[in-house]
Amino acid sequence: MDSSSAIHGYVAEFEKAEQLVAATRRTRLAGYRVFDAYSPFPVHGLDEAMGHPRTILPWLVFLGGLAGGVGGYLLQYYPHVIDYPLNVGGRPLNSWPSFIPVTFEMTILGAALVAVFGMIILNGLPQHYHPIFNLERFERASQDRFFLCIETKDPKFNKTETREFLLELGASEVSECEE
Repeated sequence: MDSSSAIHGYVAEFEKAEQLVAATRRTRLAGYRVFDAYSPFPVHGLDEAMGHPRTILPWLVFLGGLAGGVGGYLLQYYPHVIDYPLNVGGRPLNSWPSFIPVTFEMTILGAALVAVFGMIILNGLPQHYHPIFNLERFERASQDRFFLCIETKDPKFNKTETREFLLELGASEVSECEE
């Protein structure tokens, strides 16, 4: 591994989304593991090409909704049945049909809160600084260009070999990204 603390990695620039997906596939097949891709819009197949596993967020949202629903039900059950039971008009103390609206709302609240905060945490946000923003041409990543960055943290990273590899992928330009 020939890494320098002065650079973050090499960044390859592509003109089309298909080029980025193909380059990402070849990068993964070549044995690189610490790399990232940037595009101005979601690109179909890019996650699979990068080898990203499916997210755990749907399960977390389900558990958040389940906890909210159970909590909402218990929030009503405890005072009406256990703590301060009042028999009004001969109705049962555990009158679950009247508990449904609050239980439903707490289910939605629990799921929504877990979805928002889970997404923020799993995406590693907030990220106030990233070295790739130092690259002058990177502003085009939000307009019409596609970028692939292989970081120096990658065990296979070698300054000359990695640069040559990115050029072989058909990149229109390969730049050194400083820390």
